Amino acid sequence: MTNTAGSRGGRFDQLFVNLGPQHPSTHGVLRVGLTLEGEVIVKAEPDIGYLHRGSCKLAETRGYHQCVVLTDRWDYVSAMPNNLAFCLAAERLMGLEIPARARHLRVVMCELNRIASHLLFLGTYGIDLGAFTPFLHAFREREMILDLYEMLCGARLTYNYIRIGGVMSDITQEWAAKTREFLGFFKPRMREYDDLLSFNPIFLARTEEVGLIDARQAVAWGLSGPNLRGSGVSYDVRKADPYSSYERFDFDVPLGKRGSCWDRYYCRALEMRQSVRIVEQALDGLPAGDIAAKGVSKTPKPPPGEAYAHVEASRGDLGIYLASDGGAAPFRLHARAPSFINLAILQEMLVGRKVADVVAILGSIDIVLGEADR
Repeated sequence: MTNTAGSRGGRFDQLFVNLGPQHPSTHGVLRVGLTLEGEVIVKAEPDIGYLHRGSCKLAETRGYHQCVVLTDRWDYVSAMPNNLAFCLAAERLMGLEIPARARHLRVVMCELNRIASHLLFLGTYGIDLGAFTPFLHAFREREMILDLYEMLCGARLTYNYIRIGGVMSDITQEWAAKTREFLGFFKPRMREYDDLLSFNPIFLARTEEVGLIDARQAVAWGLSGPNLRGSGVSYDVRKADPYSSYERFDFDVPLGKRGSCWDRYYCRALEMRQSVRIVEQALDGLPAGDIAAKGVSKTPKPPPGEAYAHVEASRGDLGIYLASDGGAAPFRLHARAPSFINLAILQEMLVGRKVADVVAILGSIDIVLGEADR
């Protein structure tokens, strides 16, 4: 093999390979163009847009209440924080004061959704690296959470539960009891995950020294969520800029040490434990009162202005910018989607690694293409 330039600008000793967009380990319709020299990656180009849905543009012709439905479709495996981020921005535009009970219910739903999302990650990441059994365990618990959501609002994936001014409906004593029953069942299961996957020698060999991102790189690329905290950077919107009464709850922010695939994985595993703590506190201290602010119009027309709100979604810092011109639809909506930003560093992380590491690194970022292609 030679280093002579090829007819299309490449080299004869290089091979270009498409990973995706139809491939089970791409976690959605993502295409990654890999340039290889032997088994070593010399260039990686993430290519998105295969799932583009134009929701930010669609919002300009829909009322504010209708826009909540659009947010469900971004990170569709963790839709509650999407609802919340948009509603917080809209409520700031409208100057609404949200009842304490509604704020606590929002926290309960977002933390249950965080557990469900991380369980999906844990199970599918195990499959990516050849471990099938953890997937069955994780989906057993995830189904229990989806059953709770179905009992609450009739939906299992796209909920439209958090509404502008509050929430769609109150919880019943039966729902609260079943939620506590689930939490009691789930706590010992987390030790099972560690035994099955987290400290499995084969899993450790595939992840501990792979996909390293130091703190400087993580901040420079704008990472957030477990991808940032896996590199040892202690930033969590729930602590840094509390919203929806998060300042009232006692919980820790798990951190990694080296920014490896394993660090990012285990941050999510530990976050599930903290979410259990938050849900228990929220249910124990659930205030009485209304579940929605009074006087919210069916066709709200906020005064001209702009607002920004962000939340700690399952995949990181999800921000919503809203601009109003006084009409019944947003003049401008922009979503700062963590999956879109977290994905960008892939082009740097993959260079110098072998083909066998691609799936381990990509899976550790935990992207959802509905959010990247919003």
